[in-house]
Amino acid sequence: MLGAIALLASLLLFLCKKKFAVATDPRVDDVLDLLPKANCGGCGFAGCQALAENVVAAVDSGAENMPQCPVAGAETMKSIYASLGVECAASQRKVAVVRCAGCDMARIAKYDGLMTCSAVNRCGTGESACGNGCLGCGDCVSACDFGGIRMDAQRHVPVVDESVCVACGSCAKACPRGVIELRQVGPKNRKVYVACNNTDRGPVAMKVCGHSCIGCGKCAKECPFGAIEIVGSVARIDSAKCRLCRKCVAVCPRKSIVAEGFPVRPAVEK
Repeated sequence: MLGAIALLASLLLFLCKKKFAVATDPRVDDVLDLLPKANCGGCGFAGCQALAENVVAAVDSGAENMPQCPVAGAETMKSIYASLGVECAASQRKVAVVRCAGCDMARIAKYDGLMTCSAVNRCGTGESACGNGCLGCGDCVSACDFGGIRMDAQRHVPVVDESVCVACGSCAKACPRGVIELRQVGPKNRKVYVACNNTDRGPVAMKVCGHSCIGCGKCAKECPFGAIEIVGSVARIDSAKCRLCRKCVAVCPRKSIVAEGFPVRPAVEK
C-alpha cells in the first residue's frame, strides 16, 4: 500500500511538472555555466542566475549598457557576449579604495561593547573625534569573500589587496560610513583619490585630523578636466573624468589626496 501511494504521488508530481513547467531560454543556462557563481551581488543583481537572465535580455533588447560581472573579469564577459553573437567592449577595471588614511586621529573615548563597525557607529563617533572616518572594527574584512582586504595593525584602517580585489562591492556595502568606494583604475593600475571622508567644515576637520580635507577647493580649481567637486565640505574626484595628471596632489595643502601606482618622482635639488 505504501509503495502504491509513493508511485501515485510520483506520478502526480511528474504530471504537475510537465503541465506547469516554465519555458526557459537555454542561452541563460549557457551563460550561467560561464559565470563564476560567486553570487556576491557585485553586478547589481540578486545573483549569477539573475545576471545570466539579464545578460540574455540585454542582448535581445539591444541595450547600450550590457551587464557585467566584476568577478568573472573583462575577458570572460567578452567571450560570453561573443557566444551570444554580440561584441561588447570590456568594462574598465575597478578596485575598492579606502577614503580614510587613519592618520593621527586622537582617541577621545574608550569603546566597550560589540566590536563591529555597525554597532560602534550607532554609538556616535566611536573612539575618535571624527564622525566620518573608519571605525577599524573590520566589518569590511568579514564581508569580503575573496580575502582581498585586511586591517592595518598600525593605522587601524583597511588595506585593499588590488591583486585579489574583484570590485564586488561587498566591503563598501558593509561600511556604515561609506568610507570604502569602488573606483576605476587607470593605466598601470594608477589612481588618484581623496583619502578623507570627513564632511565637517575646515576648522573642525583640522582639529580632528592632521590630514583631513577641509574643502578649500584648490584642487577643483587646479583640475583642468573638471573631475573634482566639493561635496559636503570634502573633495570628490570623479574617476571617469580624472586623467591622472596629479596637479591636485601638488596643490592640496592638507596632503589628503593620494596618488597610487605612479613612479617616485626624483627629488629636486635646491
